[in-house]
This record gives sequence, C-alpha cells and structure tokens, in this order.
Amino acid sequence: MSTLRVTAERLTIHVHPNADALELAQVGLYRAVVAKGAFRSGDFAVYIPEQSVLPDPLIDELGLTGRLAGPAHNRVKAVRLRGELSQGLVCRPAALDGVDLEQATADGTDFAERLGIVKWAPPVPVSMSGDVESAPDLLPWIDIENLQRYPDVFAPGEPVVVTEKLHGTACCLTYHAADGSQVQVTSKGLGTQRLALKEDGRNLYWRAVRSHGVPETAARLAAKYGAERVGVYGEVYGSGVQDLGYGTDARCGGPAYAVFDVAVQTAGRVRWLDPAELAETLAGELPQVPQLYEGPFEAARILELATGRETVSGRELHLREGVVIRPRTDRYSPELGGRAIAKAVSGAYLTRKGGTEYE
Repeated sequence: MSTLRVTAERLTIHVHPNADALELAQVGLYRAVVAKGAFRSGDFAVYIPEQSVLPDPLIDELGLTGRLAGPAHNRVKAVRLRGELSQGLVCRPAALDGVDLEQATADGTDFAERLGIVKWAPPVPVSMSGDVESAPDLLPWIDIENLQRYPDVFAPGEPVVVTEKLHGTACCLTYHAADGSQVQVTSKGLGTQRLALKEDGRNLYWRAVRSHGVPETAARLAAKYGAERVGVYGEVYGSGVQDLGYGTDARCGGPAYAVFDVAVQTAGRVRWLDPAELAETLAGELPQVPQLYEGPFEAARILELATGRETVSGRELHLREGVVIRPRTDRYSPELGGRAIAKAVSGAYLTRKGGTEYE
C-alpha cells in the first residue's frame, strides 16, 4: 500500500460524459467525481485519497453519511458514479477555512492529522498472524506510491520495466550472513513495525518461504555479492489468501509464491537489484512476478497495461490487479524522496465486489 497524505492540489475540471449535474476533478492522473460548478480549473482544494478513514464530523460535513465503504461507512474507496471511475474525495473542509491552499500546495502540506484522517489498516487472518519478536535489523520495506498521484516519477521515454502486480500478501525474508546465517520472515504490516514472525509451520509466510527454498537462495545471494544481509521480497498468493486465486490453492500444500524484489547490503549500503539482474540471478531457482513490458515510459501505455486479465495462471482466470513500474536501472526519485518505483492499479480491480485486502 502507498503512504497516506492529505494535501492541497490544483484542479483541472473535465465534463462528466454521462451526468449533467456532475463533473470530474483531476488530481495528478486521478479523477474524482464532484458536483457541477463546485470547482473550476485552476482552483485549489484538498484531495483525500483512497484508503483514508474519515472522522464522523467530517463525513457529516461532506454529506457522505452512510455512503462510504467499510462496516462503519467511513472509508474512502474507488467507486463508479454514472459510469466514471471516481478515486478519492475533492473538498474544502471547514477546518481549513482561512488556510491558503495555493501556498499549501506549493509547500506539500499534509493535512491528515489536522483533519483527523488516518490510513485504513486491513484485517489480518489467523493464517497470516502468529507470535512475533522484535527485529530492528530487518531490511526496509518500500511503500510503492501510485503513478496516478505522482505522474512525474518517470520521464517520458525513460527506459522502464513493468511487471504484473499480484493480489496476495507481501512477504520479506531477511538473511543475516554476518549473524550466524539467521533468517527472519515478516509481513508488510509487521515489517514496518520492525517485527518478525517466529517460525511456525502453520504460518502462511513461513510455509511459503520454506516450501520454495527462499532461505537457501538468500544464502547463495549473500555469498555471490559478499553481502551482510539479503532481503528477498515476494508475494504469497492463491485461493485462501485473497479473493483472486490465480488457479492455485494456498490451503493445499505450499502457498504460491513469486519474487518481485531483492535487496543486498554490502559494506553497510543497501542496493536493489535492477530488473534484468534480478531475472538473471533468480532464473530457474525462484518464481518471479510476470514481466509485461520493457521499453520507453509512456503514461497512457502503462495505464493500459494495468487493466485486462491476469497472466499468472496462463488461463486468464480473472482480472488483473495492476502493474509495478521500475526504471531499467534503479535510481533515486526527487518526486518521491526515495527509490523510483510506482504502481498503477486497475479500476476494475478497485471497484470489484466482495474483494479482500489483507497486507
């Protein structure tokens, strides 16, 4: 999941093709449905992204009581309104009366805390939970931001590699070569808290890494690169994990697993393997997420690739969650303040019925 930021943004207003009383307010590459005449192109307003949980007073103020997602009807979720995808909320909350939103846009001010907005935390099924221990030396997680929110992460024509984003649960194995070959396994949610799961044969993540020999591969990579630590990041998926199963059943035998990233730490410096290096290094040893495209960056092409059917099963059993975009050569992004990597998520995935969202 991406980080939560509630910011002021400059809007571009578009005609809603199917509703006379509605318009589309564009923020980055996102569009949110708004009442006609509420805003004009060039106006500044607050953008509340998907996965935000709003306090009741703000929900009442915005006239959204009973209309948001979740059991408490307080979570912002992508919806289709008169046929158009609406992602996030565009508004001017009363709590920000007197605030110069144009200046706040320039400053990148985050209003989440001031407005009482927090990020939604998905539930954790029993099979994904377990006893934990402090793990301050885990290799870091990277929150992957959405290309539609940060459209300038990649320059037009920049060489990129696009892989399919799988709907499972992210797992990181950290191998400590300098500490008695210690292996630690964690989920995304626990990893951000610097917690690791104690080994348990019933736990989904430990079952996945053991059944696919991930610790052994990590040990080989540590020797290959002379690394103190190696992080292998993979998606655990299949029926019984999330609502999209890709034709496999995680409840029978070992769960399905696919690597999407590897980090190596040498001489105290963490480096992420470039896509080609990752594919060559793991070829025939560990399954990897499917590569869909390699070539010059073009936003429209990337958003097109985010839609359609999955390619994992080989049978196109269901819709595709989206894609992840990386530069051909790993680099720093000034726009993100960190590693240049982004995702684009399918509108059909976001608005599907009965979906699950576990970390």
